[in-house]
Amino acid sequence: MVRAGLTTERLTRAGAELADEVGFDQVTVSALARRFDVKVASLYSHLKNSDDLRTRIALFALEELADRVAAALAGRAGKDALTAFADAYRDYAREHPGRYAAARLRLDPETAAASAGVRHAQMTRAILRGYDLTEPDQTHAVRMLGSVFHGYVSLEMAGGFSHTAVASQETWTWILDRLDALLRNWTTP
Repeated sequence: MVRAGLTTERLTRAGAELADEVGFDQVTVSALARRFDVKVASLYSHLKNSDDLRTRIALFALEELADRVAAALAGRAGKDALTAFADAYRDYAREHPGRYAAARLRLDPETAAASAGVRHAQMTRAILRGYDLTEPDQTHAVRMLGSVFHGYVSLEMAGGFSHTAVASQETWTWILDRLDALLRNWTTP
């Protein structure tokens, strides 16, 4: 008998919360069952296995992050949009480290194409339209921004910038200023 109140959506959300608490790599169907004080078998009517759970958490995180970024971007353009976009990613990673890690899960091509990951790329390209970039430079810039933001956030979360007198926020602002200048003055070699 399936325990009342357990749904795939509720389990996915609980898995996302668990990821924030213990790390995305530690999320399994067994850990989720312990959280609900149920037998693992009772979750299999909602989830196929731990990989299915992790994929659902990744999709949930991508959707949640895309909604947050879209709200931050509303009505903004140019540097304001670039900063809002970057800050939304950084803030999400700090508030939800497990979900942020989940959003980086490699998805199969079909699942990725149907995910909110597509919205992330579209929003990045929308920001770049304000800088008048054309292909293939736009694709290069999408990859550059993703690499810079993810790299910075990952290093910051790992404590990589805590050993200096210069505040991490000061460097973050410096980076965003330099990215804006680079994008405004982009020239194809």
